[in-house]
Amino acid sequence: MFLSCGAPQRPIDVRFQHVQMSEKGRWHAYAIRTNLSLSAMVNRSNAEPPSVGPITRLLLPRGADPGALPLLVARGMRAFADGYMALLLPTYLLSIGLGTLEVGIVSTATMLGSALATLAVGAWGHRFVGRRLLRGAALLMLATGLGFAGLASFWPLLIVAFVGTLNPSSGDVSVFLPLEHARLAACAQGAARTALFARYSVIGALCASLGALAAAVPDWLVREAGVTRLDALRGMFLGYGALGLIVFWLYRRLPSRETARDEPTPTAPLGPSRGIVVRLAVLFSVDAFAGGLVVNALLSLWLLQRFGLSLAQAGVFFFWAGLLSAASQLAAPLVARRIGLLNTMVFTHLPANVCLVLAALAPSLPLALGLLFVRSALSQMDVPTRTAYVMAVVTPAERAAAAGFTAVPRSLAAALSPTLSGALFAAGWISLPLIGCGVLKIAYDLALWRAMRMNRLDDQ
Repeated sequence: MFLSCGAPQRPIDVRFQHVQMSEKGRWHAYAIRTNLSLSAMVNRSNAEPPSVGPITRLLLPRGADPGALPLLVARGMRAFADGYMALLLPTYLLSIGLGTLEVGIVSTATMLGSALATLAVGAWGHRFVGRRLLRGAALLMLATGLGFAGLASFWPLLIVAFVGTLNPSSGDVSVFLPLEHARLAACAQGAARTALFARYSVIGALCASLGALAAAVPDWLVREAGVTRLDALRGMFLGYGALGLIVFWLYRRLPSRETARDEPTPTAPLGPSRGIVVRLAVLFSVDAFAGGLVVNALLSLWLLQRFGLSLAQAGVFFFWAGLLSAASQLAAPLVARRIGLLNTMVFTHLPANVCLVLAALAPSLPLALGLLFVRSALSQMDVPTRTAYVMAVVTPAERAAAAGFTAVPRSLAAALSPTLSGALFAAGWISLPLIGCGVLKIAYDLALWRAMRMNRLDDQ
């Protein structure tokens, strides 16, 4: 029996039902017996396998390739390690006899080294296989933990800090970022891609919060196990290295191809999308500089000095603010599906920044906290949508380079502004950093919308 590919479909009497066939043949025979159309057969054969576990369904949005799962788990592991390292790094450096100036220099070296490594990946990473770069970064994470645990002199530690993967800030500014973003972007399309980046951001935020709680482990070890404080801190660096080994194992489980499709997506330096990427990098730098004016440490200081909050009360505030931020990132894909990526980035960010300015001027603590909670519920919606937007406006081959060229200026700009805020606090202008942050971010939102509103995304 011969069927033309263009012939209309009609019921067929099958008389070879008991013939031994391959698995694919049995699918076709079943489809013919039940008078299914050709499109139904394709949908049935491409359906998600029933063996997918509940954890995979929880972490991966519908339509995302399962190959993204190791990246999400690795992001959680790295965020957990960064969460406690950001708090323990200054304590460890002071414990081995370094001064506050050396602590600042080492912290700057970690951010500068990560920024330059990310820039290098964006410029030359297309020449290498992404999986190898990720595995190399994971081994570098292991070496960083071992180096900090075993060294006690300033200059060797400074070199390890510059070359290694430590992250003293609350966000992800490491070399892992552009590599993981490029692979995640290839694992989903359209709304599924936005949802995937939202899961990526939420996992990072939640695991970083858990990591911050793990910063209490050294004190527990001193109290319960009788070890010295310095040995307990060194043990945390060894744990950082051990997590690097786990991340290495996770990266080995990534598909060998750059995408889950039959043909890999080649990588390339910035080409046709260079103008858009440069424009976005400049705008994102303004946003990052403004955000650096009100990092969590400075916002906590403002609450302590302005309203007399205790450390315990401030901790409760940041806990709930963090939960609201994580929830907003989960809601971001739903909002973006209705109003678009750019509108979600701009029109959720604007009211959040207005709330920040009003909180700086609030006469009472309840009003200020209420405005800050509203800000927390809105301000992070642009995180997954911003990443998805960058991945959508460039060609697939340029994604790794675009992620690097937009991430590096953000990290460098964010490293400059806390010093300015500290000077304003010292001068007695404790609310001016909040006002300046809100005003700059409002200007960023308006400039972003005006510059990018005419760019149409093909997958929206």
